[in-house]
Formats: sequence, structure tokens, C-alpha cells
Amino acid sequence: MRTKAQYMERLGKMERNLYSNGEKIDRLDERQQGAINVMGLTFNAVWDSETKDLCTAASHITGETINRFNHIHQNPEDLHKKQDMTRALCNKVGQCIQRCMGTDAANAIHTVSHEAQKSPKAKTTYHDNWLKWLERFQKEDLVASCAQTDVKGERLKRPAEQTDPDMYVHVVEERSDGIVVRGSKVHISEASISDEILVVPNRALKKGEEEYALCFAVPSDYEGVKQVVHFHNPRKRDHYERGFEYGYSDSYVIFDDCFIPWERVFLCGETQHGGVAALLFALFHRHSYSGCKPAMLDYVIGLASLAAEINGIEKTSHVREMLSELIMTGELGYAAGYTASDMGKAEVYLPGMGFVPYGPGNYIPNSIYCNVGRCLSGEAVFHEQEILCNIAGGMPATFPYEQDLTNPETKALLEKYLKRNPNITIEDQIRFWLSFVDFGLSGSAGSMLYGAYHGGGSPIMEQIAITSQYDIESKKDIVRGLAGMTPKRNM
Repeated sequence: MRTKAQYMERLGKMERNLYSNGEKIDRLDERQQGAINVMGLTFNAVWDSETKDLCTAASHITGETINRFNHIHQNPEDLHKKQDMTRALCNKVGQCIQRCMGTDAANAIHTVSHEAQKSPKAKTTYHDNWLKWLERFQKEDLVASCAQTDVKGERLKRPAEQTDPDMYVHVVEERSDGIVVRGSKVHISEASISDEILVVPNRALKKGEEEYALCFAVPSDYEGVKQVVHFHNPRKRDHYERGFEYGYSDSYVIFDDCFIPWERVFLCGETQHGGVAALLFALFHRHSYSGCKPAMLDYVIGLASLAAEINGIEKTSHVREMLSELIMTGELGYAAGYTASDMGKAEVYLPGMGFVPYGPGNYIPNSIYCNVGRCLSGEAVFHEQEILCNIAGGMPATFPYEQDLTNPETKALLEKYLKRNPNITIEDQIRFWLSFVDFGLSGSAGSMLYGAYHGGGSPIMEQIAITSQYDIESKKDIVRGLAGMTPKRNM
């Protein structure tokens, strides 16, 4: 297992294929440092006695101890630990820990490649290829991002109906030694600081859309891959240093006639399995949200309660009511994820068939509870900001700049007029409000809110999954029986 320093050393040696704000940049660019700090926690945590048990696992391939972010879930306990690891590490950042995308994509591809290899028309040994890649992924403790979201172009048209076929990543040529792909995956979190990029389909696919049924892996600095990077960093501080310097990045990952050798291809043309791959990544990722979203709510609860204490209103009934609402949202999301772990099986939901055995035996969290937890917490993010705004009042919107807070001509006056709670030092009050502004009113805050709402699938997608997979007919039967109605079998 690596350390943060070893991870950064590898980043520094990678090819320059990153573009941002009109220039080509290095992976150790200053604007990447906050994101690297966040990712670095996932390495340091395996050496920390407080988090080591949560953050390590025994590889089911080699038996060696590996980083849990590179693990394939073998039982409900693995799912529980992934959820708790995510919450514990997110609490150290106050935001998402950002390494779960690779974990979730790896578990999806592990399952799908196994089933796809059984096809008599399989174009390569998908699962064997995958296992070779996975062993290296675990042994070298690599970071993978997941590229799922396609550009989609004309949103009401399917992939094969697009005026421009490149609106979904697809195969443009098959060769004896591999395939050539073209297209772009967008909003890909931390692709700019990952070692590898795992590519999975974006949606269910049907006959005639075989060229879009693709799973493969490439190094993030691979030839034929360009990344256009957007940074989400809080405002730089010179005096009031943060307890942890964080930041995030997202990339438009462009595959410009990119050649992928067969040994890195895990699915190619099997539309049914392509749809399952899309579903499973979303499902595993929604399960990860049952760890990170409660952790973010832990932070929101802390912000809200400290704002109330500083403002001297912590004992009022309306504040207690709002805090209870935040607590319920966070813990219900966690409970749904925990239940999804506990009910996990080596099964997947297939339309028209229900839940069926699928994959080589790795555990998949229960779909209903994953979607319920993610939907509840995802829909709440803007209301959480409303609660913070309600409790904090207008001060964060016009809070002085750091230079004014340290300017000898204004420092003492601002400290006098900013102070609210005499029992908390003005230094701590200033640090609190600066952090509050970072979370709710900064340039990075808006991007993070959109990510928290849409990441892993917008609430409407979870609602579709819930209503399409839930056994509603059995609930009708309860009513039919109690009402004395004709049973459905006789209708």
C-alpha cells in the first residue's frame, strides 16, 4: 500500500494531457493541491491506527492486505465497512473523499465482465482481462476515476439516434489487437489526479446500440485522451489558515480516436450487460452516498449548531426543530445504506425477471434501500442550505475579506463589531464564519451543491429505480385481502 508521498511522486511523472483555463498543466499544479490533499487521506488512513481496520481489507485474489478502496466486496461486512470508512474519512474533510468512484466502478465491472465472458460471441476474455487489471490495481494501490456520464447531445434521443454518434462514447473501429473509441465523458470527478480511468456505459442499451456497450480501462495520461479540467477550490487564505486545505476537480475526458488494446477491454458489444454495468455502477455509487452524505450532514449539523451558538439562539425551539430535521435526514440515509449492506446478495435486478443471481459471487447492496437513501439525502441538499441561511442570518453574505480582517486600520474595529457571543473568542468566531462562507457562499460551494444533488444519479433516477423494482403488487394484495376483494389471480 502506498503513502500520499508515493502517490504524488507517481502523479509528477505522468504525461501532460490536462488543460485548464487555456493552458496545458501538470498534475502537481498548485490548483490541484487541495484535491491531492483529499485523495492523500485515503493513503495515509491505512497507516493510522484509528482508521486502519476500516480502510484495509484482504484481497480475494491474493490474500494480501490492500486498501479497501481497491477491494471487491465479498460479504455484507465488506459493504458495512465501505460505508463506515467513507463516513469516517469524509468527516476529516467536511466533504466527499472522492475515491469511491473507482471502488464502485471496479465492483460493477467485476460482476459484469464475469457474465459477459460466458457469451459465445464474446470478443475477448473479458473477466480474465479484468482480473489481471484488478490484481495490478490492488497490488500497486492505484486510484481510479469512473467515466460514466456521456455528453448525451440531443437528450431525448437514444445513442444510436443521435445526429452526431460521438455524443456517447463508442467503438469506431475493431482491430485484431484492440478497439478504437471516440467520444467524451463529462463531469468526471478527480480524473485529473487518478492513475487510471474506468469507463462504463451511461444507460440501458438495446439491439442496434452494440458499439456503445463498452467497459474498459486506460491510464489517465494515455495517448488519445485529453482532459479539460474544472477546479472547485475555496478562496485562498493568507492569515486564517484552515484546519485542512481541500479542493476538488472535474474533467471533460475526451477520447480522440483512442486505441484500447483487448487486454484492457472488459465489455464490447453485449448490450444487455452494458445496461447492467450502467445500473450497477450507479447502485454501488448510491451505496457510497450512504456514507458520504451522512458525513456531509455531520458537517452541516456542526455548522448550523455553531452558528446558532455564536448568534445566541441555540436554545430556541425553531433552531432545535431545524437541527432535528438535519439529524433525521442524515441518519435515515445512513440507516438505508446500512440496511442495503445487510441485505446485500450476489444478485441484480433485471427488468421482467426480478432479482436474479449475477456475477462471480461478490456482494451487491440491496437496490431499493440504496436508492431510497440516496434519494432522501440528495433531494435535501438545497433545503439544508436554506436551514443554514435561516440560522446564520445575513452575516455570511457580506462577511469582510481576510485582508480587511488583518488590516491594522480596520482589524480592531471589525473584531469589535463582528463579535456576537462573548464566551467565544473573536479569533474563533472569525474562523468559523470564514469556513461557513467556504461551504455555502463561495465559488466552489455552488459546484459542490450541484454535485451533491446529481452525483450518482439525480433524484428522478432513484425514483424510477424505486418504483420499477419495488413489489407494488404485493401491497395491492394486502388491500385486496383486507377489503374482501377478488384476488388478482381470479381477476
